[in-house]
Amino acid sequence: MMFRRAVVSALARSVSPRLIATAFAASILGVSTLAHAAYPEKPITLIISFPPAGATDVMARAVGQALSTELGQSVVVENRAGAGGMIGLGAAARAPADGYTLHLSAVTNQAIADALYANKPADLTTDFIPVAGVGYAPHALVVPASLPVKNVAELVTYLKASPDKYNFASQGAGTLSHLESELFALKTGVKLQHIPYKGSSQALPEVVTGTSSMMWDSITGSLPLVQAGRLKMLAVGSTQRVASLPDVPTAEEAGVPGFAANNLFGIVAPEGTPAQAVQTLEAALKKVLASPELIKKVASAGSDLTFIPASKFGEDIKAERATWAKVVKDAQVSIQ
Repeated sequence: MMFRRAVVSALARSVSPRLIATAFAASILGVSTLAHAAYPEKPITLIISFPPAGATDVMARAVGQALSTELGQSVVVENRAGAGGMIGLGAAARAPADGYTLHLSAVTNQAIADALYANKPADLTTDFIPVAGVGYAPHALVVPASLPVKNVAELVTYLKASPDKYNFASQGAGTLSHLESELFALKTGVKLQHIPYKGSSQALPEVVTGTSSMMWDSITGSLPLVQAGRLKMLAVGSTQRVASLPDVPTAEEAGVPGFAANNLFGIVAPEGTPAQAVQTLEAALKKVLASPELIKKVASAGSDLTFIPASKFGEDIKAERATWAKVVKDAQVSIQ
């Protein structure tokens, strides 16, 4: 026994302190690497700034389900509507920056809100890290079926014949639905009165009856009424035609030069979220957004999915802010 202890002691003295330190550091690094490699280890919350059943909600749930399958963890959609999207954005910004709370941002709506609201709970460009753009959900220009026009050119002529006589409806003051009509008026010279409603469900019936003469609305909300013959769809706001509506022209094709409202969507994470988590999410999104089944599923709701890398998505966010800040200024829009 004495001999065995002496041998062990001699071996211990022969081991270099530097070797021991190196081995210890390697063990710590191994534990750290395993911890990072485990992301995600629990469900992820995906906050959106709009109520259930709308275009944003449909996109969030479809993408969230596919992302859940890819990551092996549940992705739970949380609806935090109000204040032009600022309530949801603020909630996401206050969440722990650990990769387990994300925000599916309606970037164009957020850009408008940023230009309109003086006291903002969060800033999309400074309080968040871009993860990836996920696509576009363009709005469509709809008019009552009874309105005696067949296209955008005829609509402009009709409205110009009686300035300020006609109304346009919107999903609410300060929404994209509102600003699209303001942009339409700037580009065409028509003069209309704004009637804001609390969402499409309240606004669209007023367009059907002719109380309002036009509205820019989500394809998800308006298409059933178009198919039922109660509304006419004259154009889409995007710079390219919507895949599910190949026969509907863009506003620019229909005679409104410079009109562009692509309605960009993408996922962001709170500032400070670990880079490894962001990279894992970006890679997963790149894979799921290439799925023909997912693309087809979301296209049926009027949205076009496309993967936009984090670096480009960040630049797109800045470009949307500049574009809509100018529209807000030129149209002299303010929120009372």
